[in-house]
Amino acid sequence: MKSNTKRSILHLLYPNRCPVCGTVIESDGRFCGECEDKLTVYSDSFCISGAESFTAAYVYDEAIKPAIILMKDGTLGNSAFALGNALCDRLRSEGITERTDIIVPVPMYGKDLRERGYDQAVEICRIISENCGIPYVAAVEKYIDTMPQKELNFKERQVNLKGAFRVPEPDTVKGKRILLVDDICTTGSTLAEIVSVLLSSDAAEVHCACCCKTEKKEGII
Repeated sequence: MKSNTKRSILHLLYPNRCPVCGTVIESDGRFCGECEDKLTVYSDSFCISGAESFTAAYVYDEAIKPAIILMKDGTLGNSAFALGNALCDRLRSEGITERTDIIVPVPMYGKDLRERGYDQAVEICRIISENCGIPYVAAVEKYIDTMPQKELNFKERQVNLKGAFRVPEPDTVKGKRILLVDDICTTGSTLAEIVSVLLSSDAAEVHCACCCKTEKKEGII
């Protein structure tokens, strides 16, 4: 069953809602008009060490925050659909999808995944994969539990993730142009660490993309 048909049927039983305010919207809607008008499209530039490019759909601020929280608190709702489609549009406009062989989600640690029940990065990858016809592969594993990045400063974030990720089957990424996807980027430490792991596993190149990017703050790069 095609996803748009499935969404239409589910909409009859569980109405689709704006992931920001909860207002009922069309089955294929992303945000309600009022909330969408308040969102800030990301227009800055940002570099991830080792990556060919970085793409984000929105600036992470109070207007978009409820949609991100919806994904992280185990609810999900319409947030992955709304944010994933917005990111997909941006990737297409920048020509990144034409330079991508596989899409790889930033992984969660096993215990955290079991507690939440899903990986929001995987859900976003599903949306991009379906819209662009590019396969997504869970090629990277987080096999070491680390402290939450949000509790650390920039330097601590870099050290915290060293050696936490691996590619169990390097042949899945060897020679591939990879799009690495996450929900939100703050300092880029997580993405940079995984980019390094992918390139060490002979990936041809890595592009990074997130639904939201935080604004630059003094002392944070």
